[in-house]
Amino acid sequence: MARATVAARPADTPPPLPPLPKRRGVELALLVGAVFISVCGYVVVGLARWHALPGGAIRYGAGLGGLALLAHLAVRFRAPYADPLLLPTAVLLNGLGLVLIFRLDQDTPADHAAPTQLLWSTVGVALFTAVVVLLRDHRMLQRYAYVCAALALVLMAAPILFPAVNGAKIWIRFAGFSLQPGEFAKVLITVFFAGYLAANRAALAHTGRRMWRLRLPTGRVLGPIVAVWLISVAVLVLERDLGTSLLFFGIFVVLLYVATGRTGWLAIGLVLAGIGAVAVGTLEPHVHSRVEDWQHPFAGIAAGKGPGQLAQSLFAFAAGGMFGTGLGQGHSYLIGFAMKSDFILATYGEELGLAGLTALFLLYALLVACGYRAAVALRDPFGSLLAVGLAALPALQVFVIAGGVMGLIPLTGMAMPFLAQGGSSVVTNWIIVALLLRISNRARMPRPEGGNTEGSGTEGSAGPGHRAHGTGGSPAHAAGGGAAGDGRSSAADLPAHGTGLGAGSWVVGFMKPAPPQAPDTPDTQGRPRAQNASAQAQTHPPGAPPTAPADDAPAPEAGR
Repeated sequence: MARATVAARPADTPPPLPPLPKRRGVELALLVGAVFISVCGYVVVGLARWHALPGGAIRYGAGLGGLALLAHLAVRFRAPYADPLLLPTAVLLNGLGLVLIFRLDQDTPADHAAPTQLLWSTVGVALFTAVVVLLRDHRMLQRYAYVCAALALVLMAAPILFPAVNGAKIWIRFAGFSLQPGEFAKVLITVFFAGYLAANRAALAHTGRRMWRLRLPTGRVLGPIVAVWLISVAVLVLERDLGTSLLFFGIFVVLLYVATGRTGWLAIGLVLAGIGAVAVGTLEPHVHSRVEDWQHPFAGIAAGKGPGQLAQSLFAFAAGGMFGTGLGQGHSYLIGFAMKSDFILATYGEELGLAGLTALFLLYALLVACGYRAAVALRDPFGSLLAVGLAALPALQVFVIAGGVMGLIPLTGMAMPFLAQGGSSVVTNWIIVALLLRISNRARMPRPEGGNTEGSGTEGSAGPGHRAHGTGGSPAHAAGGGAAGDGRSSAADLPAHGTGLGAGSWVVGFMKPAPPQAPDTPDTQGRPRAQNASAQAQTHPPGAPPTAPADDAPAPEAGR
């Protein structure tokens, strides 16, 4: 009798897992630590400059703490399953940026930028809260992919009508107010790339002509996205904004590679980027001068004109050494007018040294890794591609800016995320973090038993549903389709084509999971599974696009 009971139990049914912890308490504790570190930096600057506590320390701490608390409450009540590391990392980076700008204000008494930066940070947190509260489902953005592309092109073209600033037409200035629309355009263009590639990834990967080891898609499939990219790059070249054009190209190549799984796109992207950089650096005088400065950073000293900005930046890194000169005790004012924007990393390196730079880059790496982890855990392709693109934005920016300031590549006019002075930049970065939090909440949300959270419309319900664990202990999937659970939405839901980049997907960028090996056991009709697989191979020939598994299918890691 006991044997019959054991045989009646399904062998492949995993036991129910305990409810997923929300970890909002961990997030709050980390936020307290981030605010405390930022306030300590503010106090250290005052002690180093005047040997006394700065007068605005309490107001600064209260302002930053209030912003962090507002953002935390929005996440706690509207995205309770979001990654607990995203928000504290953003608050700490924003706080360190405010400290550095306040420190540099002491060398420029006529230009105090820290209060303005704190005001822009407030605007950014307000928009962050609005996105977290109002955007219930990130897949809603896929409906407006082409609208986002059109709006991005309009925003990028608007500065052409205004005069150039420091050799580039990237600003809109009126009535003492300045705005850099390209910062907002990069989020919109990422939404368009993710939406288009998610809808056409099968055609991009499995149709077209094969050339060498790469299958080139047909022009009908690849044409729209290439046209939007070429128009955006052409506009940015006219504006002499080499940094943003390089950023858009990098996002385009990264998302194309992740959507298709073809490594050849990376090689083609690097070749095209090299050709474009050589052409622009040779033909455009403004860019050519920056290339000359990069190749000969000490030419001004040899000519008796004194060191230029890049040379002063290299001197600042050298003076910082391993542990730096200390906050408020460097000589970053020698860099010149861009010390609070393009070259703020040089101040950080001089006063906090190589150890501080390592910690800063690890913070950026943590921010990017949280985005990639959410992308792997999702089941819908649009959300996965959007998370990869949004996480790649700060990664590419940090690489381009740090490489330019350190003399590794030619300098481009971009802002260090959260760190550099710039209202448009800090607001855009807060929007990026908000979108990543919404995606992360969807990825980590448990699925109720017998259904999925996507079709129910209730977020944050802690049902005892089954879930699989992904990287870092996060759930490896959330629902990506409608109530039917077949990878497609119902009429009342949003479209989700197949699975995303989770454990059950067919490509996870450079991490491609091996297909599970089916045991040689009889199937439901009594035939061995090996024979059943041979029969299926006749109806599904090799080279055809892989059939997407159902959205509610368990991941290979389920039940571990």
